Amino acid sequence: MTGRVVVVGAGECGAAIASNLRVSGFDGSVTLIGDERIPPYERPPLSKQALTGDAPIVPVVVLDDERCRALGIERRSGTRVRTIDRASRKVETSDGEVIAYDRLILATGSTARALDVPGGEVALTLRTVDDAVALRAHLAPGVRVGVIGAGLIGLELAASARFRGCQVTVVEFADRVLSRAVPAALAAIIADRHIARGVDLRCGVAVEQIRGSGSGHRVLLSDGSSLDCDLLVAGVGALPNTDLAVASGLEVDNGVRVDAQLRTSDPAIFAAGDCCSFPHPLFDGRRIRLETWRNAHDQASVVAANVIGGNMDYEAVPWFWSDQYDLGLQVAGMGDAATAMVHRTDRHGGLIVFGLDADGRLVVAGAVGTGTSIAKDVRLAEMLIAGRAHPDHGDLANSAVTLKSLVIAARQAR
Repeated sequence: MTGRVVVVGAGECGAAIASNLRVSGFDGSVTLIGDERIPPYERPPLSKQALTGDAPIVPVVVLDDERCRALGIERRSGTRVRTIDRASRKVETSDGEVIAYDRLILATGSTARALDVPGGEVALTLRTVDDAVALRAHLAPGVRVGVIGAGLIGLELAASARFRGCQVTVVEFADRVLSRAVPAALAAIIADRHIARGVDLRCGVAVEQIRGSGSGHRVLLSDGSSLDCDLLVAGVGALPNTDLAVASGLEVDNGVRVDAQLRTSDPAIFAAGDCCSFPHPLFDGRRIRLETWRNAHDQASVVAANVIGGNMDYEAVPWFWSDQYDLGLQVAGMGDAATAMVHRTDRHGGLIVFGLDADGRLVVAGAVGTGTSIAKDVRLAEMLIAGRAHPDHGDLANSAVTLKSLVIAARQAR
């Protein structure tokens, strides 16, 4: 297929889309537009290795200039798409360039949510390599670090700060850590490890105000207590970058609204990655938005296939991971779809938690263990979720019954 494809957003998702188009045989023009001046890079290491290492932070590049030249991808860096003219199928960049398209793909990602309380503007956030450089410059033994939010980013930041010898306090509004997507039993293990490593973990309390305190900050909390820190970091979620979509009249619903094939309300425009919400067939067509590395790559593959004439629905099982201290966490599926939980201890001593819906269908599985010991079991559980399996509760709880055997049985039962 020939034509002109423009990808807006040069993060990992946008880079994967551009690459996949070429690998899939698309021989038209591919233009990748991003506001950062450096080539597309991986973001997950920014809260982990980038903060704990001593060498200068060098991003893990996923699409360098040499690869762009080899694939025939035109990369426009350090510029934004300012407007989309849907009638004439053209975009205009912030430096005045007008680029025509036959298919446009929005991979604009998300932005770290700011701390929305009086004085909250002093809190740093982590999204880009520049953010990581700024954060690590402050992380030194004895520095008092306050982390607002006990989600994945907040806890990974806390673990990295403790590794560098900082005094760390984490404040979380919910009554437990990782409340959005991680089963409670697994979250408790993560919380206990943070406490054991010296983190002051405060759940069920809100930040009301931030004031200056000498050379640092004083955080006033809803229970009447306060927290003094030298560095304050907000890990309170992310907002999808939808301004361009809104301005061009595309439908938006907790992100750029797309159908099962990742097309927007304009059939010539697709969206993928953090910026879009989509219906998921495994969860009754429920519209969700995912901010994960896996989702960015999986959706990039589907978009590339559909742009060149495919008819592929997006149905990958949601999956994410996190590394904190010596623990690895992986979760597949959607935790809030579960009504019953089943626990299993694996052969390495790690905990696996399975969640089933009211009909007995497996909808989520997660595990915590040392290193990558739990990876294989979560992958097998992911296959069960994808296959809409209804495994027996007793088999799930019994570590003598292998998950591989349950996968085989589920396939034979179809």
